[in-house]
Amino acid sequence: MFAGIVSHLGKLKKKETSHFIFEAEEAFCKQLHESVSVSINGICLTIDQKPTKNTFAISVMPETLRKTMFGELKEGDEVNMELPITAETLISGHFIQGHVDGTGRIISIKEEGNSKILTIGIPEKLSNSIIEKGSIAVNGISLTVIKEATSYFTVGIVPYTWEHTMLHNAKYGDLVNIELDMFVKYVEKILHARGLDQRAK
Repeated sequence: MFAGIVSHLGKLKKKETSHFIFEAEEAFCKQLHESVSVSINGICLTIDQKPTKNTFAISVMPETLRKTMFGELKEGDEVNMELPITAETLISGHFIQGHVDGTGRIISIKEEGNSKILTIGIPEKLSNSIIEKGSIAVNGISLTVIKEATSYFTVGIVPYTWEHTMLHNAKYGDLVNIELDMFVKYVEKILHARGLDQRAK
């Protein structure tokens, strides 16, 4: 479980089919060991080798490559990183499982005052579980939805988040991982099962 508060940035050092090696600061790698979970661009992954001073490795199954933007990662690309939350963690974002629901594409980046407004195009199947002023995770970053529609949603990025996550490299057309608010998903599922979900009709 994660909170969507990116603690470190890392880079993809090497990619071999389903095996990925990432570079990260020593302070981050010191907290890792084999079998521990880590969030990379919002995907919950498992460390499968003993980390070195500045690198760690994970293996990705085909389903993850199909359903996320991991297949488009290139060596040298910057990624968001977060360690799992604990009982003592100050939760500043929202609960994120690291189970990506799908991907979206950045279709607009506009400046508004001191912030950036991102418009992200999505498949229609994701739209039923996105609500205005609700929470959403984009590449593992906990964000608040400004506007939602059938084919897109918008979020605002404050300067700190822009500068301290991989979003400062974001551009038109980039594929991003989307995780919907799990509480909204559960409610949507129950209502749909009972035939009470008007939005899905």
